[in-house]
Amino acid sequence: MLIDFHTHVFPDALALRAISSLAAQADETPSTDGTVAGLLASMKAAGITHSVTLPVLTKVEQFDKVNEFAASLLDVPGIIPFGGAHPDDGDIDAHLDRIVSLGLRGIKLHPAYQHTLVDDEKYVRLIRGAVERDLVVLLHSGFDAGFPDELHCSPERAARMLDAVGEAGRGRIVLAHSGANRMPDEVIRCLAGRDVYFDLGYTLGYDDLAVTRRVIRAHGAKRILFATDSPWNDQAEDARRLDMLDLTPEEREDVAWRNAARLLSLGESELEARAV
Repeated sequence: MLIDFHTHVFPDALALRAISSLAAQADETPSTDGTVAGLLASMKAAGITHSVTLPVLTKVEQFDKVNEFAASLLDVPGIIPFGGAHPDDGDIDAHLDRIVSLGLRGIKLHPAYQHTLVDDEKYVRLIRGAVERDLVVLLHSGFDAGFPDELHCSPERAARMLDAVGEAGRGRIVLAHSGANRMPDEVIRCLAGRDVYFDLGYTLGYDDLAVTRRVIRAHGAKRILFATDSPWNDQAEDARRLDMLDLTPEEREDVAWRNAARLLSLGESELEARAV
């Protein structure tokens, strides 16, 4: 079993335009066309059994369309869709209740695209509300290729956010990109050992494997999630690099799927039934 905890897809009618725009902004070459079918084909080629799909709300007004599309993926084998929320939402409690009612297991937040510092009170309130509803919260952390001169979620700010969210957030929050993209030393200093998950999205394919190993050893394999950031990384290549991390067999299974299953409250039999 192999769960990719960080992927992106778009409705077929929007995928080409969205992927082309994002690729140009970040100067990246995508590995899929951004459609659900493209992701499923990539998963089969890579031996990935499940992918968590993550939307980003850049405007409050996108809430209904984004979350309805996410909910439409619930019955697609191998897909575990998250919803999205925005820190400027004046009706956030009702919208979080809506996400729960749709059957989505978590939300994705992106401080750079949402132009909000991660320790801003707006985010703290949103994150606290989400985890109190037993939703997983996954945040982009560190630098983003599309905003190279901006840093909305540094490890220091992420640590302050965790403190402000408090006990309810323990073990319910994921900081993407090995805790903070391109900031491994700061991650180890500010976040290693805390009760927060790191996903390996993008960084597993970008960082030297020695850097990834150092972050995993500092934080502990029980809090690490295999992830690729598809379509920005190739799933097959990152699956290969997972096996180059020199993890013990138990650690490899934890990172590959067991940590994700625990976080998502999915049993092994349920996962097997829903595998692609």
